[in-house]
Amino acid sequence: MRIESLRRYPVKSMLGEAVESLFVDEHGAEGDRRLALIDTATGHVASAKQARLWRGLLKCTANGDAGRVSIGLPDGTKVPADDPGVNELLSRLLGRAVRLVSKRPDGATVERPDPDKLLELGLDAEVAGRILEIGLATPGDSFTDDAPLHAITTATLEHIGVEALRYRPNLVIATPAGYPPYAENDWVGREFGIGRPYLDRDPPHVAPIDGQEYAKHRPGRTRQAASSAKNGNGHAPAKHARTARSSRVRTI
Repeated sequence: MRIESLRRYPVKSMLGEAVESLFVDEHGAEGDRRLALIDTATGHVASAKQARLWRGLLKCTANGDAGRVSIGLPDGTKVPADDPGVNELLSRLLGRAVRLVSKRPDGATVERPDPDKLLELGLDAEVAGRILEIGLATPGDSFTDDAPLHAITTATLEHIGVEALRYRPNLVIATPAGYPPYAENDWVGREFGIGRPYLDRDPPHVAPIDGQEYAKHRPGRTRQAASSAKNGNGHAPAKHARTARSSRVRTI
């Protein structure tokens, strides 16, 4: 196996960028999910998993070149993340009052609707959701849902029939022909020779088991069974991923 691509997403739930290398430590990938939007009405962090409210985030692309984040808008224009008018601009685009922040508030939360209900009723349905605290396995201020890194294999992507963009992973791991899909869910407790020194202990946070395509296509499992396998935060069991030492990861 090898690293096929490395990606980072400077603003949570926006599209991101492919990079040739990533510096990684226990806080995750440098420059990844370091900014997020806060819904000023509810105080929740904006997450595209609540598609009814925040699908517009996926029409924006955040770039972190030269250490300064810029946001590409659907009309092709770009605005620096530190522009004084960025909050007003994004609020108008999304139809809700938001503010862009660079530090995860204590107890930061997202609203996560029931994925089975979304499959049944559609993305625009007003589906009741759970309120989940984010970043519990990631020290520092970043806005990861849970663990510091998100990895997925090409075998899983090919089986589901979607591009990596669907799950916004940091690491896309190329697997040989015939490699079983969803094998990354069984990597808990194994060591990974990624970078030097390498990452160890539990694997990076893997593709969310409640993703619509993921739950639908996982072999031998119904959507109800997939939901029952959640560990309480809507993700596969690889919850406590961590990086034991800092490392720079490169594509080869």
